[in-house]
Amino acid sequence: MTTSDYRIWFLTGSQGLYGDETLRQVAEQSQQIARALAERLPATLEWRPVLTDAAEIRRVMLAANADDTCVGVIAWMHTFSPAKMWIAGLDALAKPLLHLHTQANQELPWATIDMDFMNLNQAAHGDREFGYIQSRLGVARKTVAGHVDDPSVAERISTWARAATGAFEMKTLKLARFGDNMRDVAVTEGDKVEAQRRFGVSVNTYGVNDLVAVVDGVEDFRVSELVKEYEATYRVAEALRAGGERHDSLRYAARIELGLREFLTAGGFRAFTTNFEDLGGLRQLPGLAVQRLMADGYGFGGEGDWKTAVLVRTLKTAAAGLPGGTSFMEDYTYHLAPGQELVLGAHMLEICPSIAGTMPTCEIHPLSIGGREDPVRLVFDAQAGPAVVAGLADMGDRFRLVANEIDVVPPPQPLPKLPVARAVWRPRPELRTSAEAWLTAGAPHHTVFSAAVGVDLLTDLAEMTGVELLVIDADTTMRQFTKELRWNQAYYRLAAGL
Repeated sequence: MTTSDYRIWFLTGSQGLYGDETLRQVAEQSQQIARALAERLPATLEWRPVLTDAAEIRRVMLAANADDTCVGVIAWMHTFSPAKMWIAGLDALAKPLLHLHTQANQELPWATIDMDFMNLNQAAHGDREFGYIQSRLGVARKTVAGHVDDPSVAERISTWARAATGAFEMKTLKLARFGDNMRDVAVTEGDKVEAQRRFGVSVNTYGVNDLVAVVDGVEDFRVSELVKEYEATYRVAEALRAGGERHDSLRYAARIELGLREFLTAGGFRAFTTNFEDLGGLRQLPGLAVQRLMADGYGFGGEGDWKTAVLVRTLKTAAAGLPGGTSFMEDYTYHLAPGQELVLGAHMLEICPSIAGTMPTCEIHPLSIGGREDPVRLVFDAQAGPAVVAGLADMGDRFRLVANEIDVVPPPQPLPKLPVARAVWRPRPELRTSAEAWLTAGAPHHTVFSAAVGVDLLTDLAEMTGVELLVIDADTTMRQFTKELRWNQAYYRLAAGL
């Protein structure tokens, strides 16, 4: 996964009133701003010629829509650009928009400033004109003010750019569900048609035995090569190594991985789900295979949870190149000692090794559900540090994204009898408020855990996709959180009827 193929267009507004010499200077200075910004963005920044009339503004917006590499547009009004020129273009724009409020110079030349300088550098009120028309039209956008040499300005724009790549990924994402949802479970259900309308993702189900046929057809020599890779990459349990009594189980786990990769690659799928209740002819619940595919960037959700699989893939795309990892996760059980409350997060097997704090061990243990052979899995503890857990739920009339800022900590004691990958964290503000807010919001039990991205990126992503976002952080109180839920209920229902 790389972001270099993604493009963000840099648009500069002006008008013909100032003459050719001024417009030449506007073009030079806007290219300087674009070059300074390009060095700090995760995508390629593409400067476009200065815009001075309504027809060319509309044309460039339509061209951005049509460019499959363009994930978003940054607009800056270098001089005063009368905003009625922008109405048709803004109304046509279907890509995420960032309004950059900046100027070429960081400091004013107090001793030499004259009216020529003032006429050239008019962003202070030119961008206000632009801000008005965006608000008048109800255009969704992010606004960032400050000079591009300010690291915080570049960081906020970079976060928006990453969110734009995630939103773009959703629009072309194909997801394969092997089997259906876990029976009688509510939150993993959802409206796939609305998801495709809202996000763009295509979600379709395949019989598990369609996958089994591919798994069974994998050549033995490929299995042997992958097993050697396992032994070189992880600390593999002796019983699983060549000559060990469970070596055949490791080979079958490798066969599942190779078959899964082949199936997903052939179908152009970048996310998938499995279900332990529907394994067809698979001898093991896929554990090691799922973990390694997630580490390579695939989205995954257990028990048919396609919404979480979509979110995993989206955040992995947005986080490409950043330190920290992103994984499928589940709040599993609590440590409720007074003043030391913690969450132990895990799943049956499928936690991504990108979040591991140390080299994972490759082990095999019984699994009390699924009715299959003992599955192979990677076991590790997550790296300590700040992170976020986020869940996507279908509320019937809208999708709701809930995010909780957390602090991952080492397990207070060793876990010698828990042979799964896991993360231990202290939720913000503390466990009681975090849990009560999460439950009150109706957020799901499956989540995406990320130490690579945070709430700022999720905020931008929610704005781009029109999704409700609720944040649980150090400042959350149940009184205010409950009010926010009620306000949101009213807002989204009113907005849907307009």
